[in-house]
Amino acid sequence: MPPGKVLQPVLKMKVDELFLCWLSESSTQAMLQDCLQRIKMPGRPERGGGDAGQPGPPLAAPAPACKPRGFDGLGVPSPAPASTALPLGATSSARSGPPVRGPRRSAGTRVVQTKEQPPPPAPSQSVPAFYFPRGRPQDSVNVDAVIAKIERTFAQFPHERATLDDMGRVAKACGCPLYWKGPLFCGAGGERTGSVSVHKFVAMWRKVLQNCHDDAAKFVHLLMNPGCNYLVQEDFVPFLQDVVNTHPGLAFLKEASEFHSRYITTVIQRIFYTVNRSWSGRITCAELRRSTFLQNVALLEEEADINQLTEYFSYEHFYVIYCKFWELDTDHDLLIDAQDLARHNDHAISTKMIERIFSGAVTRGKKVQKEGKISYADFVWFLISEEDKKTPTSIEYWFRCMDLDGDGALSMYELEYFYEEQCRRLDSMAIEALPFEDCLCQMLDLVKPQNEGRITLHDLKACRLAHVFFDTFFNVEKYLDHEQKEQVSLLRESESEGPELSDWERYATEEYDILVAEEAVGEPWEDGYEAELSPVDQKLSVLRSPLAQRPFFETPSGLGAVDLYECGCGDDDLQPL
Repeated sequence: MPPGKVLQPVLKMKVDELFLCWLSESSTQAMLQDCLQRIKMPGRPERGGGDAGQPGPPLAAPAPACKPRGFDGLGVPSPAPASTALPLGATSSARSGPPVRGPRRSAGTRVVQTKEQPPPPAPSQSVPAFYFPRGRPQDSVNVDAVIAKIERTFAQFPHERATLDDMGRVAKACGCPLYWKGPLFCGAGGERTGSVSVHKFVAMWRKVLQNCHDDAAKFVHLLMNPGCNYLVQEDFVPFLQDVVNTHPGLAFLKEASEFHSRYITTVIQRIFYTVNRSWSGRITCAELRRSTFLQNVALLEEEADINQLTEYFSYEHFYVIYCKFWELDTDHDLLIDAQDLARHNDHAISTKMIERIFSGAVTRGKKVQKEGKISYADFVWFLISEEDKKTPTSIEYWFRCMDLDGDGALSMYELEYFYEEQCRRLDSMAIEALPFEDCLCQMLDLVKPQNEGRITLHDLKACRLAHVFFDTFFNVEKYLDHEQKEQVSLLRESESEGPELSDWERYATEEYDILVAEEAVGEPWEDGYEAELSPVDQKLSVLRSPLAQRPFFETPSGLGAVDLYECGCGDDDLQPL
């Protein structure tokens, strides 16, 4: 039988029967006894190979059932050679003759010995560090020299203690921009005691220099709560309050302290709108590095006109946003419902989109779900997204609103859902609307999605005309404006490079000029108040502060305490795409 072949059940039974028959033979038992004796006494010479006079157990003839080669033609058993192999792999014994299978075993051993061994593993190599969450360490920083400079600065203060007013010089000694003085003061615990000792500040700053190796990591470390590695909205309040108190471009706000929180809330929302690209409500060091926020903080020292810093700190932009919100907030409780928001821009936005805004797709405040209202902070995001649909955040904002099922793609059903109301509104204006099939073909040619039948967020970001796409489905006024322009002109506008104003900056500038012109001619407001009823001194108007001339700023004291916009992610929020 070939080696390794498995016996069939019936054949195996027959083999077992023959084996038991052979084993019961007396000759087989005598042979086995002889083998056992040789195993027990390995030094004893085998029969026929040693002294003839040495007695030994007789070798019985094999069983007649199988005729071995040791029998001659007469059936007389011939003497067995001394090199007869043991049956069934019995252990070897000391024999004078060479073993029969010895050469095969020797050859097999040589094969094993000469088999190529796997090469030894290469010695481990140290991979250089490539991930620096707190910035790449700089060998050129001389910590002791910086600390010595700080100590010399503190020596100029009484009792070597610095107040918030003194922190400007300390910030310069640390090599930081001027308006880091607020974070430095708070990071050393000065807000609790009103001043900072040299020893406490040096210990704090030495730790910062040892652990934080770039400006983003240092800024986050100074403002973050203990145990965190990110910034939430409340962390920016001390920093921005110091800007309001000390920047020359905001000096007129000193006499209107009740509006400090409004300006601070607006700036915080603009910071998170631009910097927090993950929509998590937490600004990390990586997000801060990728933004221009710290560059704008450094420009606060160089630019005396706060309105030139249009990305975050512009007072004119705050004024436009707050006035737009105040016009919608008829009961002046700093909350607006869906009916209030629908009146924005003369009902330009469709009702279905207003409902989506209040559904929680882009707002995470508890009041939206409980009371069906949004706060001033939510309105900041809405207004900036509505007036400038070209930025990444605004594209994400409106994509979340249009993605009804939250599957990360806009289906043809979702597009038709929003376009139906657009058709009805155009019909009410005696304007013939395109059939949905024709409009869909235009939009697909405009966006050129990668997958047929669905438009993803990536498709819209890759398309330079995303604002045209969104306005087609939920903003009638802007849709008609786009229809009057040729697509070539739209592409030319989107491809323009250079220091062109963004859509938001253009809108804020135009609206601010309109508001200033209305104040100049003394036009009455919808609530019936006249401009001359302002309780603020007339000198504020010289500083172009129309905010002070607004009569509706005479509000109860409760208006001054505004909770900052909650931006914590809930379970139902869309994850960053």
